[in-house]
Amino acid sequence: MRFRVDVAALTPQMEWPDVHGAARGVIYDLVRGQDSALATELHDIGWNGTPLRPLGLCPPVFPGAPRKKGTYATSNRGMLRLGSPVPRIAACLLAGLGGANELRWGRTPLRVNGVQMEAPPEHSSGVAVFETVSPVVLKHDDRFLLPEDTGYEERLAHNIRHKADALGVASETEVEVLKAGHRRMFRAGKGLRIGAPLTVRVHASPALLDALYDWGLGLANNQGFGWVK
Repeated sequence: MRFRVDVAALTPQMEWPDVHGAARGVIYDLVRGQDSALATELHDIGWNGTPLRPLGLCPPVFPGAPRKKGTYATSNRGMLRLGSPVPRIAACLLAGLGGANELRWGRTPLRVNGVQMEAPPEHSSGVAVFETVSPVVLKHDDRFLLPEDTGYEERLAHNIRHKADALGVASETEVEVLKAGHRRMFRAGKGLRIGAPLTVRVHASPALLDALYDWGLGLANNQGFGWVK
């Protein structure tokens, strides 16, 4: 399940390091407020015997906010999206959002104006075209990969199969990159994340396609990377 959260920023701009850097703390706090043991397990260990954390989100965006070079402008009309393919985790997110009047996104307070569930598209054909709104992060041998690198599609397919194993669904998949955006680099927490937004065609089971829609593509989804439009 995934959710859209309508928010109003209470400051005129957000610090750039907070855009992705604050994401993980926000999402863990929502889970922790409902199930502290689950939040600790996800943070310290992962899910279902794997180091993966089935949590995804898109950091706050503010359509129509005045753009100014070097700043991440906010407004009183913004939104963020988050979700999880695991019902227990998704239920914690929804309950946490339902009881929240305000979210603290790093140094920026966000007033919560409403929460809506977003149903997944129809995936019964076993084929989906996913467009991400944030860069997809992939690594191999401690090196960030970009779509033009040799073996990129295979590494993305490997990541998808790994997610399928964590969720206990069929892992067979084929991936084709249809379009890639420009290289982007963000600071998230204590490190850097490098990637590019993608449009990809994925062949997989309907259950796995639904899960990717709720979770995201690539690595660092709980920091707001690889979120599917």
